[in-house]
Amino acid sequence: MFDSVRAARGVIRSLRIYYGNRQRRDALDRHYARFVAKDDLVFDIGSHVGDRVAAFRRLGARVIAVEPQPALAKALRLIYGRDKRVSIVESAVGREPGKVALKLNLDNPTVSTASEAFIAAAHDAPGWEGQQWIRTVEVPVTTLDALIARHGLPRFIKIDVEGYEAEVLAGLSLPAPALSFEFTTIQRDIACACVARCAAIGYRGFEASLGESLAFVHGRKLDAGEIADWLIGLPGRANSGDIYATLA
Repeated sequence: MFDSVRAARGVIRSLRIYYGNRQRRDALDRHYARFVAKDDLVFDIGSHVGDRVAAFRRLGARVIAVEPQPALAKALRLIYGRDKRVSIVESAVGREPGKVALKLNLDNPTVSTASEAFIAAAHDAPGWEGQQWIRTVEVPVTTLDALIARHGLPRFIKIDVEGYEAEVLAGLSLPAPALSFEFTTIQRDIACACVARCAAIGYRGFEASLGESLAFVHGRKLDAGEIADWLIGLPGRANSGDIYATLA
């Protein structure tokens, strides 16, 4: 019972953070308009409470929203269940279909994860103090290739899965025109593995944003080696951000 209350409070906290700021909403729209246009198909892998889903829909896109956390998938169905241009898939995404143990952070569900290495890296790391993963649930796993086979090739893929990004990209063999994946400075090795995987399947241009800034930090696209060097040299206090990969 207590865990259910904590989970509900965590979801409400996320809804307030991600839906309560008009300026942030407008910034999301401007940012993703570079990659997404009307009638494009978008995959949102790790949808959380769906603030990116909202941005993609405002841009006129069709969205496949993929979220493994039961409480968050329920929230997505409540918010978007009547939108015929949003399909909600309650699943994790990995290198192959199956099952995975998902570790839930009930107080801060945005950092729930299927990666034990992510939890180990966060332990006592600056900026990650007080995070607790206190419950585990088994969830299904699909792959990006399977989602593409079912729904079609998307114009853009957003990946935000707390240390499981390399596993997600391992299940992609046909690249979309553009994608993004989250990185953290506590797991630079995972970020560099993601860059290498992107390069291996055809991505040539890379850009980066820090935190929730929605602003690119370089004045040009970098190649895979340059963005990897930038990740390695990034100060730990930068904490997190997103890498954007394009085919050109």
